[in-house]
Amino acid sequence: MLIPLPDLFAQNTGATRLRDLSQRFWTWRAANQPASGDDIPRIERPKDWTPDWSAEAVAARRKALAAFEGEWRSVDTTGWGRAEQVDYRLMGSALARVHWELDVTRGWRRNPLFYLDQTVGVLHQDLLRPPPFDSARTSELVHRLERIPRTLEEARANLTESLAPFTRLAVASLDGMGPRLERVGKALGPLLEGPDATRLAHVLTSASAALEQYRRWLEQRTAGLPEKTAIGRDAYLGFLRSVALVPYAPEELVRMAQQDWSRSVAFEAYAQQRNDSLPKLESFPTLPAQLAQEKEDELAIRRYLAAKDLISVPATLRHYRTAPLPPYLEPLSDWGVNDDLTSATRLSEDGVSYRPPPAPDLGYFYSASAKDPRPLMVHEGIPGHYMQLALAWAHEDPIRRHYYDSNSNEGIGFYAEEMMLQAGLFDDRPRTREIIYNFMRLRALRVEVDVKLATGEFTIPQAADYLETSVPMDHATASTEAAFFAASPGQAITYEIGKLQILAFLTDARQHLGDRFSLRSFHDFLWKNGNVPIALQRWEMLGLDDEVRILDKAGERAKGRKGEKGEKEKGRKIP
Repeated sequence: MLIPLPDLFAQNTGATRLRDLSQRFWTWRAANQPASGDDIPRIERPKDWTPDWSAEAVAARRKALAAFEGEWRSVDTTGWGRAEQVDYRLMGSALARVHWELDVTRGWRRNPLFYLDQTVGVLHQDLLRPPPFDSARTSELVHRLERIPRTLEEARANLTESLAPFTRLAVASLDGMGPRLERVGKALGPLLEGPDATRLAHVLTSASAALEQYRRWLEQRTAGLPEKTAIGRDAYLGFLRSVALVPYAPEELVRMAQQDWSRSVAFEAYAQQRNDSLPKLESFPTLPAQLAQEKEDELAIRRYLAAKDLISVPATLRHYRTAPLPPYLEPLSDWGVNDDLTSATRLSEDGVSYRPPPAPDLGYFYSASAKDPRPLMVHEGIPGHYMQLALAWAHEDPIRRHYYDSNSNEGIGFYAEEMMLQAGLFDDRPRTREIIYNFMRLRALRVEVDVKLATGEFTIPQAADYLETSVPMDHATASTEAAFFAASPGQAITYEIGKLQILAFLTDARQHLGDRFSLRSFHDFLWKNGNVPIALQRWEMLGLDDEVRILDKAGERAKGRKGEKGEKEKGRKIP
């Protein structure tokens, strides 16, 4: 059932051109992709990389993007097989994502938080990989900290379309940043090696001063800025069709999610009634007790996957570990997902996710993990993100190794939760089923929040209130999610819509393959190609092209609109 890539890449001149284009594009992208608080699009950067959002750098990006796009459109795909055509579409999506960042969401123009991701967020990511901080790593970290004042100067030049909600959130995010960075420096300094280690205190002081100046500058200009953050329905639909390659309209997404939300509420009610006589789940008494259980759980989950014949777990796959939140990371722990999922060149290393001590005031997900670590582990670790990305990064096709799409990545993570629930993993602790169903409620509600923020039906406070009361969840987590979704339209739908696409894909595979269907083989294909949008995976495996035709029609309409504007189209041949 697994479909090997054809030898045409070695024989077809057009396919060879595409692969060469992709290698140059991904090298360029590693140096130019914006930093993000999301843990899926984290990438390996070139040595000595620093963010650059100067006018010259942005102009160079546009020029390079135009050249890549022209080269991509000129590739003749006549006679290609489905696997090659999928790769062609992946490159089109990757190019469209750069346009989306530069010209639609325009975080670099509209959102002061964008530059906090390029400064504080980059520091957070630099601290995620476990020690040691050898001389080379220390030099890169200090070099990037040294760049912070200049990046914030670029921010002041670029933020000509700042929006009031994002500006207020950026100001709030910077409250107390100086003392936080001072704590980072005190904890980190003794661990650094090499000659640049002695410069840490100085560059942190300069960075703190620049961030404080940025905060004051933002405060002074908040009054009178536009309040509307929505990008509009047309732009959102364009993202779905051209970037995410999702063959649904925004209104369809909401209806799909609302149905699954009703399902999750009902199932949670059934589970609560069924478990009425059982004691509530209690948090671990200590963090060491929690970490010890998580180590056992990771091994038990791997054994369970094999025993139930659900998916192949290669013997070469390293482990997903959990560890205490390091003192140097703790001051910035609210800046993003605190995990290191490794990379394509670090497959020999374990993944790691950092945990705070169990406490009554933990956020939504950490609180759930302090009661039973497995729901979050199957999403983030095994068989979720860590395992899926490790398999995809080992793909023999370099295009699929580097391409990312949160809709399929997060869809697999969410699907893994429900798959393991139905496969019986949590039967030993019935109350854990309630956690899974509550996670389901959140992921379904995120779709409505994402769409309504993008189309202007929700403000950020309305979205936060909706999440807080409807999941329900703590106010801090709800507010953080709402702000992130407003700034990153299309991200919050990925969990629910990706999962629903996978369920439909599985159904189609079982119906079409009949006795040849194998759940394990299906999952092996899905996980290995987990960076690829589900509509394309379904087409490649089963030959069902109805969803692909929807995407192609949208592409043809977009091309027609460009033509009306007088833009000359080159000879792309739609397969």
